[in-house]
Amino acid sequence: MPVESPYADQLDRIPVRERSLIVDGAETRFWDYGDHEASTTIVMVHGFRGDHHGLEPVVAQLSGFRIIAPDLPGFGSSAPFPEATHSVEGYAAWLGRFIEELHLTGRVVLLGHSFGSIVSSAAVAGGLRPDDLVLVNPIAAPALQGPRGVLTRLAVFYYWSSAKLPKRLGFAFLRNKGVVRIMSVAMSKTKDPTLRRWIHAQHDQYFSAFADREVVLESFTASVSHDVSEYADRIPSRTLLIAAERDDITPVAAQYALAKRFADAQLHVIPGVGHLIHYEEPHDAAQRLTAFLADDRTDA
Repeated sequence: MPVESPYADQLDRIPVRERSLIVDGAETRFWDYGDHEASTTIVMVHGFRGDHHGLEPVVAQLSGFRIIAPDLPGFGSSAPFPEATHSVEGYAAWLGRFIEELHLTGRVVLLGHSFGSIVSSAAVAGGLRPDDLVLVNPIAAPALQGPRGVLTRLAVFYYWSSAKLPKRLGFAFLRNKGVVRIMSVAMSKTKDPTLRRWIHAQHDQYFSAFADREVVLESFTASVSHDVSEYADRIPSRTLLIAAERDDITPVAAQYALAKRFADAQLHVIPGVGHLIHYEEPHDAAQRLTAFLADDRTDA
């Protein structure tokens, strides 16, 4: 039986169009929410193994903006790269060209969640120039050094095993519902049983929406081989970091250290939540984002 989203009513009030662009020789599907005449457009980049659905709870809390949420190439409804690898460099280059193809006017805000925080930071460090950068659950330090690095090592073994198995069997192993549920349970911190059921249902439905085994393995390698700290000192854009007190991938101390590496950054830590801010505390995240954008010191 489908589990209804606790954010469904809020999301339903926001108009949305499903669109596509050919970028780097492949179709990128994206969802265009909100007011197309708004002076500010927020481009949202989701995390590893997710798609645009993961950030819809945050979209549901926002008003007065145009919001564009693509599926990363090889995930969700977007085709994989025909030639480029699904690496941080490959995704960062794609993101720059995707935004260029949108021909956006007015203020442009780039938001990246988790692996999307790495991709977005790499793109900005490489020359993409949004007016503002927002990183939610940023990967502030190498994932293997996180407070539960042992789980990341188990994940490395899981993906390594998937690569060693025969292709068809490895693909099935990557989509194993039991493994997906273990990941979901490990990341969830909420004590609300209804919200937990919905989070698990979201992961069941969308966490295996990838093109093939190679996409997942390349992207996973990228996600554990890089972090935002590599790019922070080359980012001139005004930046907001929205971090989590109980994030198992990046400890809070690393988030404070990361914030100091940017030219102009603010850090907000949400208490009691882990790596699923976008599912468990989207209202808080949206409030911080809205306040950050309202406090535009470039006008001072």
